[in-house]
Parts: sequence; structure tokens; C-alpha cells
Amino acid sequence: MKSVYLDYAATTPLEPRVLEAMMPYLVSEYGNASSVHSFGQRARKGVERARRQVADVLACDPHEVIFTGSGTEADNLAIMGVAESYAKERGRHIITTSVEHHAVSETFEALKERGFEVTFLPVDSYGRLNLDQLAQAITPETSLVSVIHGNNEIGTLQPAAAIGELCRSKGVLFHLDAVQTVGQLRVKVPELQCDLLSLAAHKFYGPKGVGALYLKRGVRLKPQIHGGAQERGIRAGTENVPAIVGLGAAIALAEEEREESYHRELALRDRLINGLLQLPDVLLNGHPIERLPNNCNVSILWVEGESILLALDLQGVAASSGSACTSGSLEPSHVLLGLGLDHSTAHGSLRLTVGKETSDADIDYVLEVLPPIIDRLRRLSPIWPGPR
Repeated sequence: MKSVYLDYAATTPLEPRVLEAMMPYLVSEYGNASSVHSFGQRARKGVERARRQVADVLACDPHEVIFTGSGTEADNLAIMGVAESYAKERGRHIITTSVEHHAVSETFEALKERGFEVTFLPVDSYGRLNLDQLAQAITPETSLVSVIHGNNEIGTLQPAAAIGELCRSKGVLFHLDAVQTVGQLRVKVPELQCDLLSLAAHKFYGPKGVGALYLKRGVRLKPQIHGGAQERGIRAGTENVPAIVGLGAAIALAEEEREESYHRELALRDRLINGLLQLPDVLLNGHPIERLPNNCNVSILWVEGESILLALDLQGVAASSGSACTSGSLEPSHVLLGLGLDHSTAHGSLRLTVGKETSDADIDYVLEVLPPIIDRLRRLSPIWPGPR
């Protein structure tokens, strides 16, 4: 049986060249990067090299890069840190959208419980934020706007540069969750006009368990983890040197290969989308053009997405019905509901994301095995109206 991995939005395999860069820090260069002796200083050099590699890709100063334990932690640190640091100076109002990753939306809910005023702005049927609505939502009490750059479920890209320009004109700080876009797109913080930006290594063929936060010089953060002076006192805890080195190597390689990968993945994605839309009662979710180059998300009417996933897995195909962070939930995706889909349509979602190792043969295989799966499941469905 063929094995096809189409869940690159959840995680990517570790690039062998990244593992090679990490290996010395897993074996021989085991010093604590905060130690003053030579072992520690060699580890420190690895961390600082990675910091420069991230800064080169983002077009920022290395001192503006803070390493974290994940993209989720980077999101939490950015949002909590800014909200709590600027509450008295700027106000307790913060803004996000209704289609954010849970790392953002649940952080906003936590701040709401602490007395912050939270605005969750709606999006259009493609998942895009309306700039006029954002402008109207900003008040003199607004301290932060946080928006996802490329949606992890439906792939829709937000007009980040325009949002950043609007926030800057209003004197409001702007955080961009770029976990899905770094490594996929050109992500330069001066062009996007963001004050904070989150990323995670395992989305671009680096190790799991390490992320980074761009923090513009002059922007204050209240630390969320206490107990050490690491990362300029912003993020305490002994540095995970091998993972940080891996993040640096991975982001540098991803940037080097980005243009070629973009066009290759775009062609595979479009073949997949076009093939699926030939099937009856299959709808594309997200923007048809302004979307991540590797993302295909569809709703397959009259069937449950989880049933499709299980059937595909039996055929050797790894896919998703949305975010891996909520795979245990029985509730339909809040992102799809945010587009205006009803519960039944949202429950029938299927996310297929391509990557480095995806081939034309993999796409052909999925388009071969999926139609009979859909047909069988529809015939078993009590709500299926029958062939049209």
C-alpha cells in the first residue's frame, strides 16, 4: 500500500541537513549557553548564530529575536506580554479575529477573564478581515491587534502589510502570527509593519519544541516565565541549544529554497484542488487565490470529516480535518463556522497540505482513492439526499 503524507500544515519532517547542524550540540557541544567557560561559550555561539539566521530572514536586528519553546508560547508571550505591559499606559482593549489559531484565541479569552476588553472581529466568507471594520474597532484604549498571517486550517492570507500600516497610523501595536507563513512566503517585518511576529521551527522542516518571537526594538513585554536572565530577561529558562541551532539552520535553508518550493507546491496544490472540485458536492474553503501555496481545504457534503480521515488512513494517506491542536474535539472548526458555514458543512471538512516530499504520483493516488471513499460514506449517511 502506498504511503502519502499530506499534513505538512501540522508538522514537517526534520530536514537531514538540519539534523546534521544539530548533532554536535546533541553530543559533544553540550554546554549550558549561559555558562562562562569554553563549553558554555561554544554553545552560546550556536545560539547566536541561529539568532542571526532568523534575523537575516526576517530583515530585523538579531537583538529583536527571542527564542521560545514553541509557536504557541511565542503567541502567548507576545499577546500577554504586551497587554499586561501597556494596560495602564494605553488601555485594556485588544483586538483579534474570529478565525485565529487557538494559541491566540484562547490567550485572548484568558485576558478577557482578567478584565481586558476583547474584540473578536468577523471575517468574510473567504476568511479575510475587513480593514474598515478594523479601523472602526480601534479605540483610544486599544493597545494591541493580533492577526494570523496565513490561516492554519483554510490557508487564507490576511492583508498583513495593510493591517500593519493601519495599526501604525493609529498608534496601536500589531502582532502577526506567522507560524504558517515563515518558510512558505517572503516574510520581512519592515514590509509587514508588525511590532511582534511569531514562528515555529517544525513548520519549515526544523525540530519540534522550539519557536521564536520577533520583538521590535522599543516594544515592552511583561515576561511570562520567571527564573532566569536568558533571552535578555524576557524568556527565562536554560536554552534548548540543539533545537535553537536547528531552527536557525532550517529557516536559512527554507529561505534559500523558498522560491522554488513555492512554485512547486502551488502546482501540486492546484492539481489537488481542481481534482477535488470535479467531485459532486465538494466546496473549497478559504480564498481561491490569496491562500498558502500548500493548502487545500474542502468541505465534502453529507459526510463527516473524521470518517474520511480514518478511511484515508487505511489507504495510507495522512490528512487532517483542521488544526492538529484540536484533533480531539468533536465540535466543528471555529474557523469554518467563522466563514458562515453551517455545522453540517463544517463537520465535512478535509485539509490536505503538500510539502517537500509530495509528488505528482501522490496527488494522483489521493484523487484515485478518495472518490470511492466519499461515495461509500455518503451511501451510509442518513442525511444524504442521494445522487443528483
